[in-house]
Amino acid sequence: MNITHGFKRALQINAGGLAIVYGDRRRTWRELGERVPRLAGGLASLGVAAGDRVAILSLNSDRYLESYLATAWAGAVVVPLNIRWSPLENEDALKDCRAKVLIVDKMFAPVGDALAKTIPGLRLVYADDEAAPAGTSHYEELIAASSPIADAMARREDLAGIFYTGGTTGRSKGVMLSHDNLMANALNALAEGLFPSSAIYLHAAPMFHLANGAAMFALLLSGGSNVIIKAFSPEAVMAAVERDKVTEVLLVPTMIQMLVDHPALKSHDMSSLGRIVYGASPISEAVLDRAIAALPHTRFSQAYGMTELSPIATILHWNEHIGEGRAKGRHRAGGRATLGCEVRIVDANDQPVPSGTVGEIVARGDNVMMGYWERPEETERALIGGWMHTGDGGFMDADGFVYVVDRVKDMIISGGENVYSTEVENAVAQHPAVAQCAVVGIPSEEWGEQVHAVVVRKPGAVVSPQEVIAFCKERIAGYKCPRSVDISDTPLPMSGAGKILKRELRKPFWEAKERRVN
Repeated sequence: MNITHGFKRALQINAGGLAIVYGDRRRTWRELGERVPRLAGGLASLGVAAGDRVAILSLNSDRYLESYLATAWAGAVVVPLNIRWSPLENEDALKDCRAKVLIVDKMFAPVGDALAKTIPGLRLVYADDEAAPAGTSHYEELIAASSPIADAMARREDLAGIFYTGGTTGRSKGVMLSHDNLMANALNALAEGLFPSSAIYLHAAPMFHLANGAAMFALLLSGGSNVIIKAFSPEAVMAAVERDKVTEVLLVPTMIQMLVDHPALKSHDMSSLGRIVYGASPISEAVLDRAIAALPHTRFSQAYGMTELSPIATILHWNEHIGEGRAKGRHRAGGRATLGCEVRIVDANDQPVPSGTVGEIVARGDNVMMGYWERPEETERALIGGWMHTGDGGFMDADGFVYVVDRVKDMIISGGENVYSTEVENAVAQHPAVAQCAVVGIPSEEWGEQVHAVVVRKPGAVVSPQEVIAFCKERIAGYKCPRSVDISDTPLPMSGAGKILKRELRKPFWEAKERRVN
């Protein structure tokens, strides 16, 4: 199976069915069946061949979904870029994967133009309604002028996408996912009852993020309908659910909190919304309780995983959030291994630990990534004997429920986005007044966790928290920057081996918490 397999099935069994809703545009699967092969032909006319990389830097849209499909149809590799990254970070990713084409919308056209001037040979496609800027191919004109090409029929083991995630060395890593990886994950989700053919799914999470991708690829197999909003806001979600009778949506906990706490929620008809899948970061019990109360017709399911797992490892179904499951505390779990994925807990020697014992969560299955793009050493460290080492600490109970309690790696999840402390520390340390620094995650009601920096200043130097934050914003994406900074003249606590004891820095913030993630 490959990405286009489900698309062609939808054309066969549901050609007149509604495929995409985006604002006032509504397209059937038949219409997509006419546009996608032409767009693939247009990409080929720009020099894209099998295995070449096609990057996308855009807000959500119907054209984003078509671009995923057309890239696969052409036998090329999709590279969705993080819209929250700085231009320099996306430039690094484009150079790293050697993308041949970059698809941009109006929001990112200026960034795309600057990137094209920096990266020799990069071709731009403008995927928006207005006339394309000079030197850029217009998306719709490309479709109109191109002949449809045959599906490249990628093999299951072929590379389908490179999804960049934060890097512990200060650079992002490209997670290589094959057609098999993505389709295995989609089949796992469908087998768990998520995103069926009857679903009217709302793309509210960013389409570059594989959490949303999990739903998108499942829907391409099931033939369900895709309702797309440009970007998340509580108002946009409420309006889309009411207007288009949305039945399912995937949201990160921060989005759920903003939605259920919005004063206008009660004035909108949300009764069609049968399921919210949440993931990308843990949800607090207080937010979950408010959400259940505010949306009485909605069932909640949690998906735990990571990009390297395409991305789902475990599912926690609605019945574990209520009744006997809740009485047993299972609503605090990440769920049980999804069909097609094996999960276990191991110690520092990679040996399985007894039930209830905390260790590292590892997983294996057809959903496990091919590896990191041109990073063989990092791939070797992450994939041991076919098991993906998540870096998350947790335990498994006697019934197979996985509980995430801490992180083995120094990663912070803020608003559903992965932030690696080393990357932030590299930015903070460049400030001329900083002698030493450490970055940790601390609890945040709004973001789940927030980035907190502890800075030791150089003798005689003067620097404020606001200066450190502003300095970082010039160098890395805003969501990675510290939201709070402690300035000190006292050296940071160190281990006998000379490593900063981050657990000591975290301790005051987490003392009242049952687990070390929020």
